[in-house]
Amino acid sequence: MQRIDSLEDIGAGLDALIAADKRLVHVRAIAHAVPLRRSAPGFESLASIIVGQQLSTASAGAIWARLKQIVDPLTPEAFIACGEEGWRIAGLSRPKQRTLLALSEALADDRLDLHGLCDLPAEEAIGQLTLLKGIGPWTAEVYLLFAAGHPDIFPAGDVALQAAVGHAFSYDIRPDAPALRALSRQWAPWRGVAARLFWAYYASIKGREATPVL
Repeated sequence: MQRIDSLEDIGAGLDALIAADKRLVHVRAIAHAVPLRRSAPGFESLASIIVGQQLSTASAGAIWARLKQIVDPLTPEAFIACGEEGWRIAGLSRPKQRTLLALSEALADDRLDLHGLCDLPAEEAIGQLTLLKGIGPWTAEVYLLFAAGHPDIFPAGDVALQAAVGHAFSYDIRPDAPALRALSRQWAPWRGVAARLFWAYYASIKGREATPVL
């Protein structure tokens, strides 16, 4: 698997996407720079994605900053030891507390290997991650996209991506997850770059960041 590890990889992917789908010329022109947004695999990367679920970038960033102050260093063991009072002060909702606790316990007990997942085929890795309650396809896909540098994942359940594609292609109705997943197949094997392109496009037309907090 050719990982997305550099801006050069982003550029190669964009060139391939535009050659395959001329509609993306307009999207790229509006999006301007398409960032790499890579993070190191492991607990901290996945925890940041969980914290950011269904929150604005600003809200997620504020909670994440408090959590990192309270749980320092941010490791599975330290998160478990922090306890409910610390999690509450950080601003974590009850569901996110439970998800992060389940993740921390799975890692502490060696029942899950977040680094090893990065070397698995996408479907297999997503299957393992979504066994943990509170981790759905979107969270698993975003982790593999940014922590593993997977080149061919498109988180079709992401509302910003749905809005961006609908706007770019002048759809009367925003595509839902199944429709967007089907549409994104034409961008294989560079769907990971296509996702970054549409997040950048969304940020440009809306004036606010939509890429998941990492």
